[in-house]
Amino acid sequence: MMHVVIAVVITLLVSVPVSAIIAVNRREQKNRETIGSAEEKARQILDEALRAAETKKREALLEAKEETLRMKNESEREAKDRRAEVQRYEKRVLSKEESIDKKAEALERRESSLTAKEEELKKKRAEADRILGQRVQELERISGLTSEQAKEYLLKTVEDEVKTDTARLYKELESRARDEAGKKAKEYVVTAIQRCAADYVAESTISVVQLPNDEMKGRIIGREGRNIRTLETMTGVDLIIDDTPEAVILSGFDPIRREVARIALEKLIVDGRIHPARIEEMVEKAQREVDTIIREEGEAACLEVGVHGIHPELVKLLGRMKYRTSYGQNALKHSIEVAHLAGFLAGEIGVDVRIAKRAGLLHDVGKSIDHEMEGSHVQIGADLCRKYKESATVINAVEAHHGDVEPETLIACIVQAADTISAARPGARRETLETYTKRLKQLEDITNSFKGVEKSFAIQAGREIRIMVVPEQVNDAEMVLLARDIAKQIETELEYPGQIKVSLIRESRVVDYAK
Repeated sequence: MMHVVIAVVITLLVSVPVSAIIAVNRREQKNRETIGSAEEKARQILDEALRAAETKKREALLEAKEETLRMKNESEREAKDRRAEVQRYEKRVLSKEESIDKKAEALERRESSLTAKEEELKKKRAEADRILGQRVQELERISGLTSEQAKEYLLKTVEDEVKTDTARLYKELESRARDEAGKKAKEYVVTAIQRCAADYVAESTISVVQLPNDEMKGRIIGREGRNIRTLETMTGVDLIIDDTPEAVILSGFDPIRREVARIALEKLIVDGRIHPARIEEMVEKAQREVDTIIREEGEAACLEVGVHGIHPELVKLLGRMKYRTSYGQNALKHSIEVAHLAGFLAGEIGVDVRIAKRAGLLHDVGKSIDHEMEGSHVQIGADLCRKYKESATVINAVEAHHGDVEPETLIACIVQAADTISAARPGARRETLETYTKRLKQLEDITNSFKGVEKSFAIQAGREIRIMVVPEQVNDAEMVLLARDIAKQIETELEYPGQIKVSLIRESRVVDYAK
């Protein structure tokens, strides 16, 4: 049994190495076979790569040859085109050179011809000068006048003819301007007047206070006149107590003081206690009341016109104009009307309506204090507008509304027109008899100062001046120029509302008697 085990072990020991050797041999043979097939595949791949490379090489060479051939063909075509274009340019240059040569030859021929003609003209001019001199000498011999005398005669004749033609042309242009511009201007003015119509109450420099009875006059005068003296001293107004039944007259140039005195006196009459201490108290109350009224009237005027942003002091000055009149026309009502008219006219011609209304409202603001300061209301108003930072357009409109300075804007011209419309419309103003007669006399004196005027008559309440001219001194054509000169002189020297019509009459009469 033991021998069997040993034999098995020996057999196992012998068989294991033999098996391992056999396995190694088989693996080596398999590896050699694998290497042989790999080398074979590598040789096949290398051959295929060489064949593909050769094919690519031949294709690249063919493409390079084709590209070279194409570029060569294009270069040859471009060169051919360039040669053709150069040939065309050469032909054009040759044709232009030929044309220039022909023109140069033509210019040379023309220059020679002009030179010949110039020589001929010089000869003819010299001949004409000689003939002209002979004719002048002959004319001087026949007429008995020298050339200078003949020139003076001709100039005088031409001057008369030109003067006549100028007058005729001026008349035609003036008529045409009236027909074309007058119609539109009247339309604007009439529209503005129709849209702004206001009534005025004539005021003066006196106020009348009604009394309940004549006994009140004695109480107003007081013991030894102390009450009336106190009232006059406090208000600066004169009290006129005369035979007028149940009435006291307050007279004063300052309308504000007169209004304060009127209110204070009415309060004293209602209260019944009239003595110096009470008078002082009532005057102070009346002053405060008038100040309030002035401020409210100024604000109401601005609100009515639609103008905002005016300085409070200017608003107060506008309110003071409630108590100011000019030829019976209330200054505040006039300013409001001018503002409305200026706004309407500005809207018609397309300028700033707001600025036009502002300038129209402030144009007479100087009248509120012109009795307290030196200077015209125009200059005072312009200074006030500068002081309270109004615009240059408004200041110029205030300065120019009576023609003291030249208007610089359309707004200024509009305010001028609106002021004239408001002042000149029927019923707006009235003037004293003395002023009226003085204006008529000045009007006639101006017209009588012109040469050729025989006599003149102011008619239609000074709205027209009718002039009789001497027919031997003024002809029909000169009448047109004379009428214009007279109108210009009237505009320069006179101040008047509206316009004045200048009518010239030339009459020739021939008288004979049948015997």
